[in-house]
Amino acid sequence: MTLVSETQCKVGLFSIGLAAYWPQFEGLESRLTSYGAFVGKKMSSMGVDIVDVGMVDDQPKARAAGDRFIAEGVDLVVCYVTTYSTSSQVLPAVQQVGRPVLVLNLQPTAQLEYAKTGTGEWLANCQACSIPEISNAFARCEVDFHVVTGLLGLSQQPEGALANEVTDQHPAAIAAWREIEDWLVAVRAKQTLNRSRIGFLGHTYPGMMDMYSDFTQHTAFFGTHIEVLEMEDVQVRVDAVEDDEIDAVLRTTESLFEISDDNDVDPLAKRPTEEEMRWACRVAAGMDRVVSEFDLQGLTYYYRGWEDNEFERLGSSLILGCSLLTARGVPCSGEGDLKNCMAMKVMDAFGAGGSFTELYAMDFTDRIILMGHDGPFHMDIAHGKPVLRGLELFHGKRGGGVSVEAQVRQGPITILGLTQTHDGRLVWLCDEGWSVGGERLRIGNTNSRIRFADEEDGEFDAARWMNRWAEAGPTHHVALGVGHQAAKLQKLARLLHMDFHRIER
Repeated sequence: MTLVSETQCKVGLFSIGLAAYWPQFEGLESRLTSYGAFVGKKMSSMGVDIVDVGMVDDQPKARAAGDRFIAEGVDLVVCYVTTYSTSSQVLPAVQQVGRPVLVLNLQPTAQLEYAKTGTGEWLANCQACSIPEISNAFARCEVDFHVVTGLLGLSQQPEGALANEVTDQHPAAIAAWREIEDWLVAVRAKQTLNRSRIGFLGHTYPGMMDMYSDFTQHTAFFGTHIEVLEMEDVQVRVDAVEDDEIDAVLRTTESLFEISDDNDVDPLAKRPTEEEMRWACRVAAGMDRVVSEFDLQGLTYYYRGWEDNEFERLGSSLILGCSLLTARGVPCSGEGDLKNCMAMKVMDAFGAGGSFTELYAMDFTDRIILMGHDGPFHMDIAHGKPVLRGLELFHGKRGGGVSVEAQVRQGPITILGLTQTHDGRLVWLCDEGWSVGGERLRIGNTNSRIRFADEEDGEFDAARWMNRWAEAGPTHHVALGVGHQAAKLQKLARLLHMDFHRIER
């Protein structure tokens, strides 16, 4: 198991026990210390940098652990409970660090050998004893903490253990470590948002009131910097592109996309001309320069233009370049929807893709909702090879050009929306479902067949789902990604102290 985001994540780990036990019960300290080492090695295999201070069994060691975590700049503190410990020797390790705390209540054995178990053996398995006391102290001291309970998941029987401690295949161990990994992914996604620079190019599509938002609000919730860009910032870099750069983008494009022929059904959709292809590739190369020179990790854009002026030509030619950027971890959201760009960034940080999407139509016969958009597509999550089509115009927008037509990979999917309440709070909306096969549109837009159900062919009432989604007050865009990601997303929302709403079945 490894995390997917490239953002570095540093985790401070300490095990807790009670120093008074060690002279009373021979071998207990070394046995419990080995459990802590196992936890550190297991988490390290998930792709995080572990700062392990070992066993903390008194108050001075707890204070020293906290100082070390502060000095190392950890993003998360993990407290592994090996046996009973007083809360006074736990709190100093976390209180001044100012980072969320994950408390691991992982018992070595699924069941004690009751008839053979003495006090020392019980103490090696009494992790649950400390949890209420620690939780109370953290709550009263306003420490942001979360608890994971389950089995330790050892693959070999430790020396001296009486009960069976080989639990790596036990459901309670598998579930606990899956939850731990979800927390680590969520922490890394939070750090990705904290450290990102998101470009805002042009303006929001006029009149789309659901998409208007406050740049400062995004920085307040996520720590993200919003870099305001002008069309001139793009134009000067597109003008500077050399022929060899265009040729390189063109080769990449021809390897990644199928180039369409004319569409007999929709007269607007035609095979892109050589001139259109080279212009789209020039703009893509220029956007590479913009992203590099402004150090951007995301982009939202829209510009209306006028009477085929240079900015209209630029604004209508961004789809190819923004699709290529999105696939490289720089999500691009059209129509100036900053909130959706943040949702796309989260899904990309989870390795789920996250494509620019809206509701297209309902199919009451096949029990699906068609979802897509004209605009960027995350090619890493495509079902089959994406298609490039030439469009004589983009509906509701000025200009025409090369557009992407694609379907999200069939299988489990998640949609994530970021919306805003009447009092200004940002709120996550989410649901899980399935991308399924079947007929779809060939109009030069992305479009996928989505069923929001527990099973791929499960019951789905499109009308009921639409009503529930609308009642949540969404924006009309979402980030559509692969896999079921709600568990991770809910943890991220808790780390960000944000509301999270999943549509009820």
